[in-house]
Amino acid sequence: MAEEKENTGAFAPLSDVATGIMETSVAEPQIDDHGRTYATGKRKDAIARVWLKPGNGKITINNKEILNYFARPALRMIVNQPFAAAQRATEYDVVCTVGGGGLSGQAGAVRHGISKALVLREPELRKALKAGGFLTRDSRVVERKKYGKRKARRSFQFSKR
Repeated sequence: MAEEKENTGAFAPLSDVATGIMETSVAEPQIDDHGRTYATGKRKDAIARVWLKPGNGKITINNKEILNYFARPALRMIVNQPFAAAQRATEYDVVCTVGGGGLSGQAGAVRHGISKALVLREPELRKALKAGGFLTRDSRVVERKKYGKRKARRSFQFSKR
């Protein structure tokens, strides 16, 4: 039978270090001198810069009211989803600038930016927003057109004669 060697204690200090690492630190809110929180949201080719500040729920996009900028109710619903999930519908004013892409991508970018700003302002909201999928950047983009194809994957019509 093989003799069992006595543990030299080479790993003993690691167990002491591991217990110190397990302590979790609570993230602190990131608020600038003007009382705002900034975050960037992205979706497709659209990029939104979002500033969140205490207020009564007014949302301004590119110096226009949300009703004027996003005329379709579905796009307004997308923008307001993070507030509904966090139950903060009338607590914050949003000022954002968005560019690139189309209206659907811009609405998704604004939603992503609002979600990130809410988490930076109130770290305890992370769990609710993460469960709703609002913190994940939707990385799907348009596929490029390939040489010899009519579109990205569509071929030219084949005719035998």
